Amino acid sequence: MRVAVTGTTGQLGGRLCALSDTPAAAGMTLLDCGRDQMDLSQPASIPAALDALEPDLVISCAAYTAVDAAESDADTAFMVNGAAPGHIGKACAERGIGVIHISTDYVFNGRGTRPYLPADPTGPTGVYGASKLAGETALLEALPSASIVRVGWLYDRAGRNFLNTMLRLASERDTLTVVEDQLGCPTHAGDFAQDLLQWARLEADEPGATAGVHHYGHAGITSWHGFASAIMRHRAPHVEVTPVSSDAFPTAATRPTYSKLDERAFFARLKKPPISWEQALERCLGAKFAMTEPS
Repeated sequence: MRVAVTGTTGQLGGRLCALSDTPAAAGMTLLDCGRDQMDLSQPASIPAALDALEPDLVISCAAYTAVDAAESDADTAFMVNGAAPGHIGKACAERGIGVIHISTDYVFNGRGTRPYLPADPTGPTGVYGASKLAGETALLEALPSASIVRVGWLYDRAGRNFLNTMLRLASERDTLTVVEDQLGCPTHAGDFAQDLLQWARLEADEPGATAGVHHYGHAGITSWHGFASAIMRHRAPHVEVTPVSSDAFPTAATRPTYSKLDERAFFARLKKPPISWEQALERCLGAKFAMTEPS
């Protein structure tokens, strides 16, 4: 199976391509479909890229992810996140190509009190979430068999993300101040990438099995403060992590107070249990520092 991956300079797309020639990608050829081939701001580039790569499936990770910048750059956000998935869906429908599209917890209003189910009412409060929701709608209208997988709080051992920001700050300070009134589930891009390839294989084996909207994540829930505290316990136990209200860090876009997605149905379809976010963090840190520390 030939799988084109977009957004390969990002955490998830890069991780997917890094799985080439590993057991997780057995039977798959992972194709790097970078912006130089498929520019989501240029719809004409989409069918041209598909014709050049001839994939059986597209895993669409590319997106406009600058949550705060989107508030003042709505046109670009809606072009890339809102319109482009519809163009991808149309081009793939015409060529008999499947699509797995990555979306976000920001499609909800963030005022939930229990894990969000895929069918729960949406209600984004900012441009980023609204643009991603528009993209979901456009894709499913063009290609009803497409699979949309929402995820939140993504991090990895490399790149710009919360984990690496905390580790950097811990090397500079003895005290960190971290928001405690936003709840969600830290999600390791490495685990997500491997599970997405299983998801792709499920679709190949059982056409239609992954159609519609789904939620991914690890088991459990915490705050940003709880996540930071867990990181410090593993890597910098001398650093004190002080809880603070989100009012202390005003942002252009409103952050969801509650972001936990209900992952159970996704893993039931894969016929395996989800791991906890704590387990995923431990595995991520183990892999990260195994590459930099002597054995």
